[in-house]
Amino acid sequence: MPEPAQEPWRGRAARRPFQVVEVTGPSMVPTLYHGDWLLVQRGAPVRPGDVVILRHPFQQDLLVVKRATERRDGGWWVLGDNAYAGGDSTDYGVVPEELVLARVRARYRPPRKDQRSVLALPTWALSAVRRVSPERFVSRRLRAR
Repeated sequence: MPEPAQEPWRGRAARRPFQVVEVTGPSMVPTLYHGDWLLVQRGAPVRPGDVVILRHPFQQDLLVVKRATERRDGGWWVLGDNAYAGGDSTDYGVVPEELVLARVRARYRPPRKDQRSVLALPTWALSAVRRVSPERFVSRRLRAR
């Protein structure tokens, strides 16, 4: 679930089309990890397979990140990439269209504290910023650390 440093969906920040949010929790592992930063585009059209930011249907103050798998009557069916984490449409059903706030465009993975070797830093630099693909299998190939 993304947890922004500041609430990016209210006030002056809500007028910006691109914003940055931080991921907390394991629901999108292995595509996204706790501590990853996401570049999101507010109001972008959503297609099946896109990773999106949405308001939780039962806790409107909670923002979550999920994969929009298909459009159904009444909104989007969303699932986490980690089947064991829960907290998706299998728990709360279809998410109304108005609760889907933004589409994830890219992921930035900050370096780990233990990445100090000469080989670890270039490897991190090559994989730190990646586009988040709507294809699950493509995203999985990009997760090697």
